[in-house]
Amino acid sequence: GFTQVSRCSKMAERPEDLNLPNAVITRIIKEALPDGVNISKEARSAISRAASVFVLYATSCANNFAVKGKRKTLNAGDVLSAMEEMEFQRFIAPLKESLEVYRREQKGKKEARKDKDKKADSEEQDKSREEENDDDDERMEEEEQNDDEEVDN
Repeated sequence: GFTQVSRCSKMAERPEDLNLPNAVITRIIKEALPDGVNISKEARSAISRAASVFVLYATSCANNFAVKGKRKTLNAGDVLSAMEEMEFQRFIAPLKESLEVYRREQKGKKEARKDKDKKADSEEQDKSREEENDDDDERMEEEEQNDDEEVDN
């Protein structure tokens, strides 16, 4: 636990300066508690601050691994190493699982975007064809109006 703090660099901000979105904290708390169990505002605030401290500490530890690797970007591996460093080994398996889910979702989104782009390209071609037809329709309407005018005279 706390003996590990010295290995992680100083935390950048004071947790009281951070405010995680209340709605998010409340939703997470509700998911963790059995139905019918309530939580005081003070307890919710304490959990919110504890979560902020955890995020700061985990980020700081993960950053140390990025620095060791001479990288400026923290990656998932750094976060997993930080969990080990912070003695949160039991978080590693669920984190790896959620990371896999996230990667699959991202891959799915990327493929959906590719499909959408292909579809958009073919729709653009269809649209330009339709616009050519619209021009023909407009010319027809103008000619019909001219015919009407001649009838009035």
